Amino acid sequence: MPKERVISSLDIGSAKIRTVIAVVDGTETDRRTPNVIGVGLSPSLGMRKGHVIDVEELIHNIISSLEDAERMAGVPVNHVYVGMSGSHIEAFDSRGVIAISGSEITVDDIARVLDAAQAVSIPQNRRILHIEPKFYSVDEQRGIKNPLGMTGIRLEVEAHIITGHVQHVKNLEKSIDQAGVDIDALVPATIAAAESTLTRRQKELGVVVIDIGAGCTSVAVFEEGTILHSVCLPIAGESVTNDIAIGLRTSIDTAEKIKIEFGSVLPTETSDREMIDLSTVSKVDTQTVSKKYMAEIMQARYYEIFSLVKDQLARIGRSGMLPAGAILTGGAVKAPGVLDLARDVLGLPVQMGFPVEIGGVIEKVDDPAYATALGTLVWGMREDDRELGGGSFQMKRAVKQLSSWVKSLFP
Repeated sequence: MPKERVISSLDIGSAKIRTVIAVVDGTETDRRTPNVIGVGLSPSLGMRKGHVIDVEELIHNIISSLEDAERMAGVPVNHVYVGMSGSHIEAFDSRGVIAISGSEITVDDIARVLDAAQAVSIPQNRRILHIEPKFYSVDEQRGIKNPLGMTGIRLEVEAHIITGHVQHVKNLEKSIDQAGVDIDALVPATIAAAESTLTRRQKELGVVVIDIGAGCTSVAVFEEGTILHSVCLPIAGESVTNDIAIGLRTSIDTAEKIKIEFGSVLPTETSDREMIDLSTVSKVDTQTVSKKYMAEIMQARYYEIFSLVKDQLARIGRSGMLPAGAILTGGAVKAPGVLDLARDVLGLPVQMGFPVEIGGVIEKVDDPAYATALGTLVWGMREDDRELGGGSFQMKRAVKQLSSWVKSLFP
């Protein structure tokens, strides 16, 4: 086994494209830490709400982000794990059942039962992106996390399956391929954000991760160490910007600038006399607007976002019932007052989600906006560990890339 290996992740959002390159120590440890050596950031002008709207522009943006990270790391990027979000992503639970010989359950048996869980009828325009086992059952014993090595005659799995719209996924894959890198795997943001910000204890107690990006809000609920529910809501940071532009009668660019510089969701703590001179941030808009009125606009939209999250928690019987509370991630959660508003609406303890167990140039990525990029990296590291444990890493990667190429030949 090599002493260390390089892993890269690409988070393609609706506002920014983030690339993270890390080195992983190859020693045999259960809690390995990726050391970040390169970070790249570029605008995402070819995406909107998780959908590709301009392939050429997106390719250019991806290349720009990759080159930034490569210059910083001093190593080339040839393959990446890709974090993706979007309102087209949907999830459902499925069950798989197989018969086993009565001897010890093997890795092949686990793979077979997961395949059985995926053998469900889904629309032709949807594609399975990820399957997350919730728990296994061996004969009459339920709630098993890992059945490897147990004995029985019947193996079941309750799995959480995440799907995406075929055409949206293909357009994204095409853009990344033409940017000159191979895709190791697509990782939904609902899974990725949790990987980098949650501890094992939080997942056991019960927690919800709310990743508010630009185009959509990804929500994932965990309990007893496994995922319970996930959803992508088509409302997020861009909705706030649009509201400001309409309410204050400004351009979108100006609205985005003043949201970042002066934004708050605390209108009661803002004086009626506080004004924002738009001429200081824009050459197009020159009027003066009320800072308190902008805070009221932002508060209303964030209240709606958290109310929708609360509705999702109520659907699964977890409203106000998660001991580890809510973890907020994404670039749109840093406005003053967002934590307090979330705490009031959700009725849960709330904290900002910063990366845990990440080494290297941590000051570059110690930001909730990097939760998905880092989580995709951590997920990829663990996936590589499983492959290394099951055979040749290089052979596994070659088979995976050949499989992806063959799939691309068919509509």
